Amino acid sequence: MTPEENELLCRVEGDAPMGHIMRRHWIAACLSEEVKADGAPVKTRLLGEDLVVFRDSKGRVGVLGEFCAHRRASLLYGRNEECGLRCLYHGWKFDVEGNVLEMASEPEGSNFPGRVKQKAYPAREAGGFVWCFMGPAEEIIEFQPPAFSPTPQCRVSATKVRVRCNWAQVLEGQIDSAHSSSLHSSDMVPAQVDGAKATEENWLRPSTDKAPRFQVERTSYGFRYAAIRRPIQNAETHDYIRTTVYIAPFTALIPPNNVHNVATLLVPEDDVTTMFYFIAWNGPDKPGIDAQTWRKFNVLEWGKDVDRHFNNVRTADNFYQQDRAAMAAGNFTGIKGIPNQDIAMWEGMGPISDRSKERVGVSDIAVNAFRRLMVEAARDVRDGKPAIGTAEPRVRHATISSFEGVVPKATDWRSLGGGSESPRAA
Repeated sequence: MTPEENELLCRVEGDAPMGHIMRRHWIAACLSEEVKADGAPVKTRLLGEDLVVFRDSKGRVGVLGEFCAHRRASLLYGRNEECGLRCLYHGWKFDVEGNVLEMASEPEGSNFPGRVKQKAYPAREAGGFVWCFMGPAEEIIEFQPPAFSPTPQCRVSATKVRVRCNWAQVLEGQIDSAHSSSLHSSDMVPAQVDGAKATEENWLRPSTDKAPRFQVERTSYGFRYAAIRRPIQNAETHDYIRTTVYIAPFTALIPPNNVHNVATLLVPEDDVTTMFYFIAWNGPDKPGIDAQTWRKFNVLEWGKDVDRHFNNVRTADNFYQQDRAAMAAGNFTGIKGIPNQDIAMWEGMGPISDRSKERVGVSDIAVNAFRRLMVEAARDVRDGKPAIGTAEPRVRHATISSFEGVVPKATDWRSLGGGSESPRAA
């Protein structure tokens, strides 16, 4: 990549084309469980903007600019009461749409309240998340449930942790199937199984192949790709196929296991900070995994592995608590938790990696497909064209899914999982 392409891919703040793409999609502001009726407002930062999320007395959710329209005091400390958020400084009170309900410091009968509005973004809830739309009101797109919660009955459990690097570095880790055979080899263990299996300690997979073959299919919403490996059993007649889906610009659907489906959701706070959500989900036909158990498995428990602001206790300063003795005893990384292993790699590249200095190989086909796709998308938006994934007809995200399994060699991987738009194959 050239430095100019790298800037297009990574920058999201201000007038950056990539930020314009993201503003034209519904973006996750926080987890629903963080926001209590008449409870403390929740601070969030999206695309370089500081915001607060609150739930009013009737359960409605609002996403407002953090700084009061009056004198710029922070609403994070405000009183959430009687269907509105009240600034502590002068008592101005706003509803979930940013309308002024009261101006305690202004004369009674003043028409000033009708001429003031607090910055507010449309908000929805689905899949355990609060979503907001930050783009122009005339370009708002229909809200639809995320691919990891196609129906309200789905059970969704999510971790949450701040990653101190650019969003694209994080996303590239989600669509890089090759790295799991090395970086996560002590947690994703080869075994004599017929497909991916989840235990309390690790994930089992039916292959020892560390150099998968890749095939990519572009779609209107992003792309799908297959990582094709030799299985441990029946390698002459079968392939082990893992398909991963990228739904631009925030979501990746990871190949599932026998217990739950897996997805990741990325939220750029700014150019060099990303909120990372690692998600396990199931339809109503499976019990799934509860949030506490999921966070414990991933070594991202709230109050233990991440603080109240979702900062990781494992940082570059303490080498991500890497245990060299464990490495000598056979653990590949010495870092506990699959996401923490990834975070060490992402943050270790620096806030924004200089991709012009890389030497990419065959295993980077999917990563290159992502870069090419999103640089093209950024140039399109800069040239006045619609943002990727917003033009009608839009593919319903509820119909998109990933896949993993051992299948006969004659199987067309595009028929596996959901979301193919063949013959758009590239």
